[in-house]
Amino acid sequence: METHWQERTLDCGGTPRQVRVYAPASPVSAPERPKAPPAIVLHLHGGTFTCGDFDCSVAICRSLAAAGATVVSLDYPLAPEHPFPAALNVSYAALELLHRQRATWAGRGARLFVAGEEAGANIATALTLMARDQHHPPIAGQILISPMLDPCLGTGSVRAAGVGEAGCRWADGWHLYLGSADKAAHPYAAPLGSRRLGGIPPALIVTSDTCPMRDESVAYGRRLAECGVQVAAHVVREDGAPVTPGTDLPLWARDLTSLFTAFLAGGCVPAAATIQA
Repeated sequence: METHWQERTLDCGGTPRQVRVYAPASPVSAPERPKAPPAIVLHLHGGTFTCGDFDCSVAICRSLAAAGATVVSLDYPLAPEHPFPAALNVSYAALELLHRQRATWAGRGARLFVAGEEAGANIATALTLMARDQHHPPIAGQILISPMLDPCLGTGSVRAAGVGEAGCRWADGWHLYLGSADKAAHPYAAPLGSRRLGGIPPALIVTSDTCPMRDESVAYGRRLAECGVQVAAHVVREDGAPVTPGTDLPLWARDLTSLFTAFLAGGCVPAAATIQA
């Protein structure tokens, strides 16, 4: 997939941060769908809040660009040097900037989306809650790849993967990101536990049957649907390793262009319980 990028600096509320910008390609054709208006996607990489960089998410960003979006991948501040809510606040400032400059980034009428993997997906969905509460900026949709949403790490998929105990990267990531136990109750830090999930944009949630975050991904989709949010949740069958922070994505997550195209065009796609990698 030929997709080019450039790196530049954004002023995120007085905090300069690097971004990698992927230019949009011609969208993949979607039968019986009108041509979508241009889209801007603010993307947040994975890495258990403590690591990860632009290179971890090249495949996802390329797929989003191939779906017709201008993708702005943000180098957000990492824990433990910058615990919650530092990454969220910087990301929100970037989101506001992209909205103000949307005509420059993607053209007049561009719609704004958020996307991320694992810890980045946590920040992405927290951004939708924050934007709802601040009544700005308008977000057209959220794309969440195996979102990391539950600091309890007690789900069946976490146990099946043999992770979740103290000392594993996910447990350590949560501990370093939250900084103190009371932050685990904050809805922007742990969205799965939020009591107010209504009024946020449609969500495309994709995970795999072997991913430790599978159960919380599915549970979050169910919670959103119960709160009246339009959701398309997909669980991919795959034999490879689950998403691992600091590495490239597994095969199932490397080309999701068709799902992204449909979601960016219409805000949601028909839900499917399981799809084959």
